[in-house]
Amino acid sequence: MSSNGSESTLAAPQPPKSGVRTVLQYTGIPPSWLDKRPRLPSRNWLIFLSVTSTVAGYYIYDRQQCKKIRQEYVEKVKDLAEQPMGSMELPRLVTVYGAKWVGDQEYDRSMRYFRKYVKPILVAAAIDYDMVKGRRHGDIARHVEDKVRKERRIMAGLEQFTTGPLPLPGSTFEEKRQRELDGGIVIVGRHTLKEFMAGLKRGWSDGLQPVDREELLARALESDGKFDEPETELAAETTVGDGEPIPTPSRIPSSAFSVLSNPALRAPPPKAAQSIPDHLNAPPAEIPPQPPMLLTPFTNYIGLTQIPLMIWDFFNERYKVAEGAEAAYKLIRGNSRPFTAPPADAFVVQAGDVDTPEPSKPYQAELSPTDLDFDRESESYYKKNVVRDFLSEIESARNAYYKSLVTKLEIARALSRGTREPTKEEKENPPPTEVELRAERLKKELRWTADEEGWDIVRPDKDVQWDERFRNKLRVYIDPFVEEDAGSKSTAS
Repeated sequence: MSSNGSESTLAAPQPPKSGVRTVLQYTGIPPSWLDKRPRLPSRNWLIFLSVTSTVAGYYIYDRQQCKKIRQEYVEKVKDLAEQPMGSMELPRLVTVYGAKWVGDQEYDRSMRYFRKYVKPILVAAAIDYDMVKGRRHGDIARHVEDKVRKERRIMAGLEQFTTGPLPLPGSTFEEKRQRELDGGIVIVGRHTLKEFMAGLKRGWSDGLQPVDREELLARALESDGKFDEPETELAAETTVGDGEPIPTPSRIPSSAFSVLSNPALRAPPPKAAQSIPDHLNAPPAEIPPQPPMLLTPFTNYIGLTQIPLMIWDFFNERYKVAEGAEAAYKLIRGNSRPFTAPPADAFVVQAGDVDTPEPSKPYQAELSPTDLDFDRESESYYKKNVVRDFLSEIESARNAYYKSLVTKLEIARALSRGTREPTKEEKENPPPTEVELRAERLKKELRWTADEEGWDIVRPDKDVQWDERFRNKLRVYIDPFVEEDAGSKSTAS
């Protein structure tokens, strides 16, 4: 009886384990891990996983849409790349202009926009492109001005068009000109349009004589007196023989062409302006047709206050991809219209409008339906401190440099005349000579002057420059669907 009672108190044997659980148990996994039951994460984990998955999902969706939009436009234009070309033919060439954005240290932001959003569609259509970058404000304007002046000189017979040793296709001036007309121009941003139009106007308005900006600036700086010696130093100079002062480098007149040569030993500059007849040197009454322009809007967000806009752009790349693809598609199809500008009498200042002040923020003014107001809203995103202090910073840098130049000149002249011995530090690191200081000063003035001229073109309170000779000579690419709709309406009527 006792044995039967003890047996009844024993626990019932557990059923034998089998299946995946048995296999995992014999692999060394702790049994507690196998007995765990899934449960909901904590409140903090739920918040973290929800936010992370939402952000990641939005980013992935946006990038998928970017690929879809880009591939859609590639399918539209890839048939052009499959068309055969002759052995002497050249692909279509597009010239792309991108100026420096106001307040941004990276000058090629506009070109990055072109390469990322517009270029893939052009490449799919087998269209070549040539990029012209502006490293500083005004570079695009000077490039266009020099290019137009050179073309005018060639058309006037004052300069020969240089070709290679072999007669390659497109090697003549007429063929090159026609290729530019067929290719078109891409203008990235309103700031680039301002520089392009300013250079185009100056190129067709100024004379045909070649312009050496360094030479002109050197002539202007000749008589500013920055390198003149004080009267006290001149009176204290030692004399030799009959009282003639010892010649020193500081007393040699500054050169308008080179800081290393004597003006008396150089040949006079060529008289380019006098050798050009007046009827050729005068601005033409009409200009030839210009390549059509693709006006591409561009806004660059910089600064702490624009960080929310940067974040929005990061998660909405598909809108930029669509804008860039549509712009490239306009250029590829080639439908264009005349460049629209206000009527001629709108540029004439009336007697009663002389005292009317210009708006300090033209981008907030009422937009008129002209291409001169293209992308005006983008100027509202310029950093306010850059717009306010641009010229004052240049003036401060100029004043600080000329203030330190006095001491540098004294050291250079003292060492060159031997009035004192160089110090140990000056022996290890020789200070600049007066000749080197003149070259340094010219280099700095070239940069400061160019920045001031460029800022006068791109500042937000300055409108895009216009010339009445441009009317009906400039054209703008438009959406091909607009052209097709207009044609269908005229046919139906």
